[in-house]
Amino acid sequence: MTAPLFVPDASVLLKWVLASADEEDVARAFEIRAAWLDGRCQLIVPSLWVFEVGNILTLKRPRVASQLLAVLVACQLTEADAARITGRACALCAKHGVTFYDAAYHAAALEYGGTLVTADGRYAARTASSGSVVRLRDWTLSG
Repeated sequence: MTAPLFVPDASVLLKWVLASADEEDVARAFEIRAAWLDGRCQLIVPSLWVFEVGNILTLKRPRVASQLLAVLVACQLTEADAARITGRACALCAKHGVTFYDAAYHAAALEYGGTLVTADGRYAARTASSGSVVRLRDWTLSG
């Protein structure tokens, strides 16, 4: 049996390097990472992840942004084929009025048969009708 596939968006990936006491669902984000490292699940992300995460890191932690981003890049996350997900991402944008950045993660989940995991409850609620999206706080390994 193939391990379940998840697409952690930037809001989840950032919790891996910006964990703090006031941050919600950090433990759940680390559960995803641990499951992936143990081979209990697969992860895939759109290639834009590094730019979105890098942008947020440079705003929130400018002095250490480069080092934090290097930690995430060293994880060698599998990246979705851009040509495969862009059409679906555009359709999600049109249907739900969301940003292309957010839709790219969701499109990867839909195209690769996985589930988007996001800490952005607003996005999850807005796009629930398209399926394959779960809020980080509701995430379980079984999908």
